[in-house]
Amino acid sequence: MNEEETLDQSFRDTIGTIKKDGKRNWVFPKRPSGWYYNARTWVSVFLLAFLFGMPFIELNGQPFLLFNVFERKFIIFGLFFGPYDFHIFLLSFIALVIFVILFTAIYGRVFCGWVCPQTIFMELVFRKIEYLIDGDFRDQKKLKSSPWNGKKIFKRGLKYSIFLVISYLIAHTFMAYLVGLDEVREIVSSSPSERPGGFIAMNVFTMLFFFVFSWFREQACLIVCPYGRLQGVLLDQNSLAVTYDFIRGEPRGKLKKDIVQDKGDCVDCHLCVDVCPTGIDIRNGIQMECVNCTACIDACDDVMVKIKKPKGLIRLDSLSGIQTGKRFSFSFRVGVYTTILVILVSIISILLANRTDVEVNILRTPGMLYQVQPNNKISNLYNFHVINKTFHDMNIELKVKGIKGEIKILGKKPEVKELEVYEGRFMLIVDEKDLVQVNSKVDIIVLEDGKELQTIKTSFLGKVAEE
Repeated sequence: MNEEETLDQSFRDTIGTIKKDGKRNWVFPKRPSGWYYNARTWVSVFLLAFLFGMPFIELNGQPFLLFNVFERKFIIFGLFFGPYDFHIFLLSFIALVIFVILFTAIYGRVFCGWVCPQTIFMELVFRKIEYLIDGDFRDQKKLKSSPWNGKKIFKRGLKYSIFLVISYLIAHTFMAYLVGLDEVREIVSSSPSERPGGFIAMNVFTMLFFFVFSWFREQACLIVCPYGRLQGVLLDQNSLAVTYDFIRGEPRGKLKKDIVQDKGDCVDCHLCVDVCPTGIDIRNGIQMECVNCTACIDACDDVMVKIKKPKGLIRLDSLSGIQTGKRFSFSFRVGVYTTILVILVSIISILLANRTDVEVNILRTPGMLYQVQPNNKISNLYNFHVINKTFHDMNIELKVKGIKGEIKILGKKPEVKELEVYEGRFMLIVDEKDLVQVNSKVDIIVLEDGKELQTIKTSFLGKVAEE
């Protein structure tokens, strides 16, 4: 008997959060508990500390992380990235897309349940506050259906006030990553008329977060997020996911004391459904709505312990593992995919490691030959531009190596401001008698305050002195 014959698949024709009459079916998950939930809580504490702490960390007077898309200014782990680093961003984006595809194909939606900001804030911040104020899921259902009295007004007012404060905090943090902590402080301390753009953006983000976490909730995962939609394409029978062992669990039925029953281990307690934050029944099989939060595993394991059955009726496993009875293992396919992931990450790491703080390009001015100078000397004209990726100004010097000559800067001495690009021109003047061939290879050494930064290879075009 295969899975399709064992389980009712009619649920796939509808969305669990929408009733037959088209109205919203509100999800009130039971307060989860267990090993996985505790582990997720600790992971969320670390990630939240990272999220809210990073804007306050500075390196050399600059933010440790900044993603200023408005000014195309990005600082990642203290390193500045500008438009000239587009190739790194492009390769990183391609690597990220491939990483998501391969990672999901092997390990399922671990990201959604454990790392996704939507899940962390919804389930491990806002939902915890809701449990404290409104009570567990039955109390929440009762409160929602009750008339507006003093108790309900107080609880709704308290809960939404706290939600709004947290939404403001998230919005301020989000803005700090976009424009920097100093700019956020300026927006907060200034009147709306002085910085209308920042004031509007801050409140728009606040209302957006408040709307998502107070009303839209799990719909963000089911309707908006494309990652869930991709799951149907990316997952196969060998992908790891939160899975119900229908072979062991079916046919399900209630336990009856002192009566021998020919049934599976599932006692149809419905707790796996009660704790689900997206309102699905994991016993129906792998579903798009499942975010792999593992709350159902904790609930089921707790029941299995009480009825003295082995844990793992719901577990992290593949469909193939359920059908064959073999636990998930690192097969050849998994090894190949993991190797590809390691290679992709290694390529990006190498690009970042070889990235320099200063980038210098020197090219002989196109369309020009050599110029004849007094005293039997010949010159070539060069264009050069310097990209300063650091947070301090630079005084650039150029020296020639490989040929006896003199560099003459056309214009003022190159002073490259922080995070700016400098373009200039110079002449390389060589005595005709020092040339041994028409096209000579030369090295231009780039120095900053006497310290060698780069050596650029170029060529010098001239004529060889007659004997």
